[in-house]
Amino acid sequence: FLLAYPLGLVLCSLNLKKSNFVIFLFILPMWMNFLLRTMAWQLILSNNGVLNTLLGFLHLPKVHIIYTFQAVLIGMVYDYLPFMILPLYTTLEKLDKSYLEAAADLGASPVITFMKVTLPLSMPGLISGVTMVFLPSMTNYVILDMLYNSTYIMGSLIGSYFHAYDWNSGSMISIVLLAIIFLVTWATNGFSEEETTRGAFL
Repeated sequence: FLLAYPLGLVLCSLNLKKSNFVIFLFILPMWMNFLLRTMAWQLILSNNGVLNTLLGFLHLPKVHIIYTFQAVLIGMVYDYLPFMILPLYTTLEKLDKSYLEAAADLGASPVITFMKVTLPLSMPGLISGVTMVFLPSMTNYVILDMLYNSTYIMGSLIGSYFHAYDWNSGSMISIVLLAIIFLVTWATNGFSEEETTRGAFL
């Protein structure tokens, strides 16, 4: 959200041709296989990878990122950021600019306009983005296995139980994960309907 929302606002401020080109740059990596993208980050962040080679060339101290939480964070943000940007951009692009003009005419500052007008009206896109990022990241296994080899979240945790032939525990956690996904989907759908109804009254 912290990265995608400012990018969505910047894209909306560009003219149509430039914004379409920038969106294309965000979508372009998604054409590559998910596993290959993760392997690329593994090569970039490894101890003798591209990042440390570049730091050595610049006579800077090398860093150890691979198999740390930071590596997982980088990999997951890179893979799921477009799923957050696109629904936010779509919602912000359709935002009625007359609301912003009315807020300015009534003396609202840019910060107040954003908090009271822009952010509430963009909630459907925000909820869609959160849902699109939350559901696949909860069941993610590849990034954690290749960049950390840990059981940080349920996708990798379930896999570790089945790998140890503890099918009972793995099945139980799978049911819990299914219930969590169902509840989140139900809550976000209800929230989106409420925001749509509220927008109609505006």
